[in-house]
Amino acid sequence: MAPIDQYLMADRAAEIALARSAAPESISRDATILVLGRKGYETAAEGKNGFVCVVGRSWGGPFDWPEFWNPKVRAADCLNPQAARSIVPIFYLRAKMVMAGRSKAEMLSALKAAYENKQLPDLESGAMDYMMSKSSYLTDQGDHNMAHLMFDTLVKDGKDWGSDAAGSPVMSSPYWFVSSEKQPQMKGLPPILVFLVAAPNWSDGAPAGMPDH
Repeated sequence: MAPIDQYLMADRAAEIALARSAAPESISRDATILVLGRKGYETAAEGKNGFVCVVGRSWGGPFDWPEFWNPKVRAADCLNPQAARSIVPIFYLRAKMVMAGRSKAEMLSALKAAYENKQLPDLESGAMDYMMSKSSYLTDQGDHNMAHLMFDTLVKDGKDWGSDAAGSPVMSSPYWFVSSEKQPQMKGLPPILVFLVAAPNWSDGAPAGMPDH
């Protein structure tokens, strides 16, 4: 873990703008906006369309991701109503744990306990996210960013969506752990599979280019 201050954005207005840039303005202008504070995510603007836009941090990714603690990650994410109800509560819990200085293992244990005690909801059908900001920093790898949509599912096999097939625009990754060797650690967590589909444009309409994968 990096020092807590490195995960925070000093300019609240800039964080709000980055969060909104995750989706086209027609969607994000009426979305609820969350910003990261010293105790976790807090509401900066109340929305009215059911969407929630937020700047995700590295520790919101898979637990075995090499960049899990990378303080440079700023992932603008706008979640639809179904994802807002069933994925955003995970964001809240993870952020609360990190801001309290908890370890990755403690975060994982807290998530499992929350699901066991029905404090976290089941994944809703139709949950998806817009991640189309040209200003995001998603990874140290490659050119750092990609305009895409994410679909949060209970599908067990990515091949059912043609994921990673030659010429397919669809990619997929397990939500909790990427490596199959780490899957036993998923016990107690719902088996969420996330599909990613590259978008041809950034949220402002500018051409994004289609990545190779």
